[in-house]
Amino acid sequence: MAISIPGKVIVFDYGEVISVTPTQDDRAALAELAGGDTQVFWPAYWRHRDALDQGTLSIQSYWRGIERELGESWGDATIHRLWLADFRSWLTIDHDTLDVLLDLKAGGTRMALLSNAGRDFGSYFRHGTLGDLFEKVFVSGELGTIKPSREIFEHVCAELGVTPAQTVFIDNKEANVRGAEALGITGHVFTTPQDLRAYLEALGS
Repeated sequence: MAISIPGKVIVFDYGEVISVTPTQDDRAALAELAGGDTQVFWPAYWRHRDALDQGTLSIQSYWRGIERELGESWGDATIHRLWLADFRSWLTIDHDTLDVLLDLKAGGTRMALLSNAGRDFGSYFRHGTLGDLFEKVFVSGELGTIKPSREIFEHVCAELGVTPAQTVFIDNKEANVRGAEALGITGHVFTTPQDLRAYLEALGS
């Protein structure tokens, strides 16, 4: 069923909103490739992620930093395999969320994507089939700033030619939603596709 929300742009996060959380098998495969202590690996993986997503750390430097913390010595082939396994683990789309996006598209609702992600995701977002759904795609690694900074939301509004009051932001992380709301954007914390659909249908009614 088409969902029409005139006068608004709905801005979506990607990870764990449109995409599903990487599976336990995905995580196990990545940790196995890395070797070393998983108790060290996962904190290091997340600790350096903001810098990667902000574009201040290259992919090579990101993985080399984890390598140092683990006390490992990886060849270039291992770095490539780690990047590929990690990248691939974030590509699976939640079909129920996709149905919501398609219904918004059918209703003529304007949509954009705003993701805290490295520059390597930009091509996938824009040139995969998801790119057909969004008016614009914003990738933090290309912008040099990450959610929930005021600057990233101001940039999105300016590029879309809308005011914060004309913008709705959907993200699974409350801190990011609160950052958007501080600028005057209407925010919604994503929990499930069903809750998202109900929220958007109510917004359009």
